[in-house]
Amino acid sequence: MGSVRRIILTLIAAGAIWAQKPEKPLPKSEEPPEEDTTLKEKKEYSFNPVQAEAEIKIGNFYFKQGKLKAAILRFREATQWNPQSAEAFLRLGTALEKSKDKKAAKEAYAKYLELAPDAKNVAEIKKKL
Repeated sequence: MGSVRRIILTLIAAGAIWAQKPEKPLPKSEEPPEEDTTLKEKKEYSFNPVQAEAEIKIGNFYFKQGKLKAAILRFREATQWNPQSAEAFLRLGTALEKSKDKKAAKEAYAKYLELAPDAKNVAEIKKKL
């Protein structure tokens, strides 16, 4: 009977914790900055396509939020983890173009075309060069 009582008390305590109000979200002015690139350490990269895909996903998230600086950083990371990732160079080119860095965007697009010469959007990308 004592162990049943302990289980019931544990469940009640857990329910009380779950019933607490969640913390209020930070107001827009107090949100953390996109990402501080000055705090990043110099990394040594090795071929890691899984990490590259993760960086692309995070970059896409930032890009959709309009945080171009953070998106560009993540897409560049992806190209470092997998220099053969055509998608990473395409996304990088798109983000750079949107941030008005035409020269760097052209370089990224050129690398994309080098890696994916048979892609469906080759004509569209060539127009951008």
